[in-house]
Amino acid sequence: MISIKQHITELTFDQPLNLKTRSHHLRGAIGNLLRNNYLFHQHDSDGKPVYRYPLIQYKLLNEKGYIIGLAEGAESLAEIKLLGSTLVMGKTSYEVVRQQTSYSMVDAGYSTNLFLYEFITPWIALNKKNFEQYQKIGHQFRRKNLLAKILTGNLLSMSKGIGYSATNPIYSEIDDFEEVNTTLKGNPMVGFLARFSTNFLIPDLWGLGKSVSRGFGVVEGFH
Repeated sequence: MISIKQHITELTFDQPLNLKTRSHHLRGAIGNLLRNNYLFHQHDSDGKPVYRYPLIQYKLLNEKGYIIGLAEGAESLAEIKLLGSTLVMGKTSYEVVRQQTSYSMVDAGYSTNLFLYEFITPWIALNKKNFEQYQKIGHQFRRKNLLAKILTGNLLSMSKGIGYSATNPIYSEIDDFEEVNTTLKGNPMVGFLARFSTNFLIPDLWGLGKSVSRGFGVVEGFH
């Protein structure tokens, strides 16, 4: 188990969100404001993507914007003041009329307990290779097993990103799932909404899978 700094900024806007406004629009708006800090946009000084578990993540949930900062990302996020700012998200401009912040130390990692979670935004689990494998399997039980293995891999990638190395095996099981159609960078994708159990403690609102910084794979626990 590891204790890690977490900073959450909750943004309230001056108008309801456009139906086409997505979490990646919030990421783009903030990234444009803070181009000198790669943590906010996951690109280096040459514009090349930085491939690591994102320490700043963006979510649009229940008409509000959430920016989650972890470890050094928490420290960078704590310095940002957005109240009164205008954020252009998609084709709509939003003024930030309220900014609430919270700072805490949260625990994550291997546990002897089993925890139950669900994805509240689509989990992008499959790449081209394992999508083909998933399609060929067909049988629901075997698909669950494949997704469970991918989920364990996602947890290990997240662990590496926050500087944690589990000394015990990580166990994951998909309890139920459904496919959902979504888009990533304009491309149609198959995502999943799922409930799963694992012996890995995951703080609420952290993301798993692909494009976590864009708001995919947001996890919430049953407490």
